[in-house]
Amino acid sequence: QVHLVESGGGLVQAGGSLLLSCASAMPITGIELMGWYRQAPGKQRDSVASITRANYTWYADAVKGRFTISKDDAKNTIYLRMNNLKSEDTAVYYCTSGHRWPPSDDWGQGTQVTVSS
Repeated sequence: QVHLVESGGGLVQAGGSLLLSCASAMPITGIELMGWYRQAPGKQRDSVASITRANYTWYADAVKGRFTISKDDAKNTIYLRMNNLKSEDTAVYYCTSGHRWPPSDDWGQGTQVTVSS
């Protein structure tokens, strides 16, 4: 089991940016897939972005061109840069890891992102 801790959520105006971080308690070079999910109130939890050990990335259509997932192996941390935020991006964002896509074996506690219009 991988211990994941998210940070960086908060309140931002529409059009603004946020950077989410997810620190892993184990070296991420040993993790095949990591990613981000989000869950808005009353909605299902959806995969937003993922990144492989080899740095291949995937994005949900709703965030393509606005969100960027990246990782720093030396810091055992992945990031989600969110630009041009919209009110529909309001959700709890979860960091995940796993061996198959979409990564969902291990979950962080979540961080709230609220976008005001």
